[in-house]
Amino acid sequence: MSKIPLPPAPGAAEHLGLALANSLVTLPGQELADELGTPEEATHWLVENELAPRDTALLPYCQNQLTTLRANVRSLLAAQVAGRPPKQSALEAVNRALSGIASAPLLHYSEDRGLFRAAEHPVTQLVEHAMAQIAEDTAALLTSDHSATLAQCEAAPCDRFLIRSHARRRWCSTRCGDRIRAARAYARRQK
Repeated sequence: MSKIPLPPAPGAAEHLGLALANSLVTLPGQELADELGTPEEATHWLVENELAPRDTALLPYCQNQLTTLRANVRSLLAAQVAGRPPKQSALEAVNRALSGIASAPLLHYSEDRGLFRAAEHPVTQLVEHAMAQIAEDTAALLTSDHSATLAQCEAAPCDRFLIRSHARRRWCSTRCGDRIRAARAYARRQK
C-alpha cells in the first residue's frame, strides 16, 4: 500500500475532492506516493473514504477512471489557487462525472434492516457513483466561500492542496513546515 506518510492536509477530511487530489504527492527526493497506484490501492482508497463497500474489487479500467478524475480535479484546484481560468477539458471531465449518473443512493427495504439507502451497482457503476460524489464535492468547494482559502503547499516538492485555517498557513503539515524552516536555518548558517 502506498500510504501518504503525512497527516491529511487541512480540509481534506471534509472534502472528497481535496482527498482525491492529495492521493498523489511528491515527497522529498522526487519520490511519488500514490494511493491509487494499483486497482487494489484504489479500491482501498474508495473503501476508506466510504465511497465503496468493503467487498469491492476494482478493475484496472476503474482505477484509470479514478486517476483521470484526480488529474482533472488537481487541474481545477491548481487553476483556482493560481487565480487563472481552468482548462476547459478539466471542467468538461468534472461535469461528465457530475452528470454521468444520479448521485443519490437508492432507497431499499429488507426484513432485517427495514428501509435503508445504498448504491448497489456493478463495479463500474459503483466507481461512476463515487466519481459523481467526488465531482459534486469539488464543484461545491470551488464555488463556496472556502475557494478563497484554497492553497497549495509551499514546501517544495510537496504538491498537496489545503484549505488555509488561518491567513499565515503556507504548508499542508507540520512536517512540511519544519522541513522548510530547517532549510532556511541551514542556509543562514552557511552565509
